[in-house]
Amino acid sequence: MIDFRYHLVSIVAVFLALAIGIVLGSTELQGHTLDVLRSTSDSLQSQLNAVSAQRDSYKQQAGASDTFLQAAEQKLLTGMLAGDRIVLVTEPGAPSAVIDGIEKAAGYAGAAVSGTIALQPKFNDLSGTTRSGLSAINAQLAALDGVGLTPAADEQTVQQQEAAQLVAAAILDKAAGQSGLTDLDAQTLLKTYVQAGYLTISGAPTGGATMAVIVTPQATPADGPNDPADQILLAVAAQFATASAATLIAGPVAGSSASSSAISVLRSSSVSSLVSSVDNADTRVGQISTIWAFADQLAGGKPNSYGISGASAVSPVPLPVPSVTPTAPGTPTTKATGKVKKTVNTK
Repeated sequence: MIDFRYHLVSIVAVFLALAIGIVLGSTELQGHTLDVLRSTSDSLQSQLNAVSAQRDSYKQQAGASDTFLQAAEQKLLTGMLAGDRIVLVTEPGAPSAVIDGIEKAAGYAGAAVSGTIALQPKFNDLSGTTRSGLSAINAQLAALDGVGLTPAADEQTVQQQEAAQLVAAAILDKAAGQSGLTDLDAQTLLKTYVQAGYLTISGAPTGGATMAVIVTPQATPADGPNDPADQILLAVAAQFATASAATLIAGPVAGSSASSSAISVLRSSSVSSLVSSVDNADTRVGQISTIWAFADQLAGGKPNSYGISGASAVSPVPLPVPSVTPTAPGTPTTKATGKVKKTVNTK
């Protein structure tokens, strides 16, 4: 029969075993455990050093590439848009790195930036009061300038669509010298929206530009893909594409990969077939791509998406340089004549 002495001995044995285990763990096994931990730490440190070295190498390569592009940008762009005019349209929060970089690239290409239209937060407001006020202005200006407003593509953004159509009529020409409004009427139209707080202007945006760049904000909309600003961008882009020879949406690298970014929303919509887009326009590669995209469209190419986040291509392929290889008499050869090539026979 098991008595109290047996229980006492058993309990003492258990605690003795625990004590021996603790002693062994802190003496005999401690050295092995520490060796394993040190080995693991050394391995992780080695991996970290390798990754850091690789990062530094990539950073050095990127720096070298940027230095090269800084020196080559002017030569890569010279004459591509000679005599053309571009108007900039900025959304609230558009980064200066994109705006300044595109202006500089346009200058290298021989194009002039006629001016800037800065859309204000009020323009992206879908409240009843704002929409009612914008609707009244649109109707007034359309009647005054004889502009037939197009049917609504989206009832939610119809007022912004109509305003974009009227603003586009004031600042854009489908071709040089084909403006539908006089300069005075165009200035009056823009001034009406400025006084109502929907936009601000700088430069001379009524100067008859044939191309437009819409610069998107750096921050990602808080309300996701259905954010009013993203939906209004689609309405504005579509109207500008109709009124211009080419329209392009330019945005910075930061945030462009998010599904709710303006660039991503645009690329997943039907409007993407009407305008080109560049999602790294705060880099020299993106700014060169912007000019090349315009040149490609003016030469008959289709709008496309360029950059690093869900784009169809890194950059447009520039027009090929005509070969200067000598040819035998009587052999057909390709002769460059500005933007058009024709085949002639050598005699």
